[in-house]
Amino acid sequence: MMEKDVVISIKGMQKYEDAAPDTIELVTEGRLIRDETGYTLTYQESELTGLEGTLTTIQVEGEQVTLMRAGEFNAQMVFQEGRRHLSMYNTPYGAMAIGVNTRHLMADLNDHGGDIEIDYAIEVDHAIAGRNVFQIKVKEAEGFSLKQ
Repeated sequence: MMEKDVVISIKGMQKYEDAAPDTIELVTEGRLIRDETGYTLTYQESELTGLEGTLTTIQVEGEQVTLMRAGEFNAQMVFQEGRRHLSMYNTPYGAMAIGVNTRHLMADLNDHGGDIEIDYAIEVDHAIAGRNVFQIKVKEAEGFSLKQ
C-alpha cells in the first residue's frame, strides 16, 4: 500500500450539439493511493467545476476506470474502452440514468503520477446528449504547494 500527496491537473472539454465546446482547466491538490487492485486518485471539487463540496474519487483497475462523486451531486460512472455502461446520476433535482459510452481510454499511472485520458459520449434516453474529453495529469506534490 502506498499513499502520497499529488498535484492533479485536469483539462475537461464538453461538447454539446449546436454549441461551442465548454472547456475547464483545474489544478488541485489530491491523494494518490496504490493498493492490490490498482490506483485511486481523490480530490475535492471547487467552485470552478460547479461541484464545490464534492469529493471526487477516480479508481484505475486494469482496463477500467471508475469515477465516483460524493457530495451534493452523487454519481458513479464506469469507463471501459468500446463499452457502454449505465450509470446513475443523483442531483438535487432527482436521479437520472445516463449511458456512458467510452470511445477512448488511456490510464497510465505509477507511484510517481501519470496520465489518464477519457473520451466518452453521454446518452440520455438513448440519445447522445454530449461528448466529453478528460485529460488528467498527476504529479508528486513534493516541494509544491498551491498555498501562497
